[in-house]
Amino acid sequence: MVAQPDAPAERPLERVYRPSAPVDPQLTLKQLRHGLGDPTIRFDGSTIWRATRTPEGPATTRIDPTAGGYRVLAWGAGAAWALDAVPRLLGERDRPEDFVPEHPLLRELHRRAPGMRFGRTDAVIESLLPAIIEQKVTGIEARASYRALIYRYGERAPGPRGLWLAPTPERLRAIPYYDFHPLGLEQRRAVVILRAAERAQALEAAGTCPPEDALKRLRAIPGIGVWTAAETARAAFGDPDAVSVGDFHVPNMVCWALAREPRGTDERMLELLEPYRGQRARVVRLLEMAGMAAPKFGPRMPVRSIRSL
Repeated sequence: MVAQPDAPAERPLERVYRPSAPVDPQLTLKQLRHGLGDPTIRFDGSTIWRATRTPEGPATTRIDPTAGGYRVLAWGAGAAWALDAVPRLLGERDRPEDFVPEHPLLRELHRRAPGMRFGRTDAVIESLLPAIIEQKVTGIEARASYRALIYRYGERAPGPRGLWLAPTPERLRAIPYYDFHPLGLEQRRAVVILRAAERAQALEAAGTCPPEDALKRLRAIPGIGVWTAAETARAAFGDPDAVSVGDFHVPNMVCWALAREPRGTDERMLELLEPYRGQRARVVRLLEMAGMAAPKFGPRMPVRSIRSL
C-alpha cells in the first residue's frame, strides 16, 4: 500500500489589531477563564488561545503582542467572524474613563490597571453554562463539573492548540437530567441548564437589548437569578455594572475594602457601590485583581461531591 501524504494543515486567517486606547488582553480575558484547567481558553506566557462558537461556526483565536498592537490568528469555520469580534472581545466598547473613583484605594488600583477592560464575547450560552454550574457550590466543585461536561459532551476546537468547545444547545437538550449526575451536577442545576438550552435562540439575541432588558431576559428562566445573570452579563455583554448579588465572598470583600467592615450584606455592599453605579462590577474586579479579602472567621464551605451518591 502506498502511503498517502498527510492532509495539509489548515491555514489560519490573520489580522493585526491596533486598539485606540490602552488594553491589556491578559487582564481583560482572564475574567473568562473558569479555573486553570479550563479547556476552552489557555494563557501561554504572553500568548492567549480561546475557542468559541460563532454564528458562522467554531473558531479558535490566538492573540500575541506585536509592534503597536496585537497579532491575531484564527482557525475554523468561524475564523472571519472571530477576527471581526476581537475589538469587542478586548473591550473596545468599554468606557473605563467613565469610572471616577472617590475612594483612595480604588483610585490607586484603577491607576495600576489602565488596560483592564470589560470585553464582550457575544456568546450567551457559553457564558451562562459555567455560571449555572457555579451556583451555590465551591469553586473547586464547579470547575471540576465544568471540565467534565465539556470533555464528555463538547468537541475539539479547530486549530493547533487542542482546545475544546463547550456543548451546543442542541447537544445539551439531548442529555437526560440524570446523566448530569456523574459530572457532579444534581437535578436542580441540570434542569436549569436544560431550560437555558431550550431557550438558546432568545438568550443569544439578548445581546442586542439594553443591559437591563438583557438581564431581565436571562432572569425570566426559572433557576437563573440575579447572581447567575450578572455573571453571564459581564462576560457575554461586557457589562461593567453587573454586580453578583448573592455571592458568598463579594459582599465581605467590598465592605472590608471600602469601609473596613469585616462582614457585609448584599444591601450594605450595594450601598457602598452606589456612587459607582454604571461601573460597580469594575470596582469588584479591581478589588479581586488586588487580592482583597475580608478577615476569615470560622470554617470554610466544605468541598463536596455528589458523584457517589
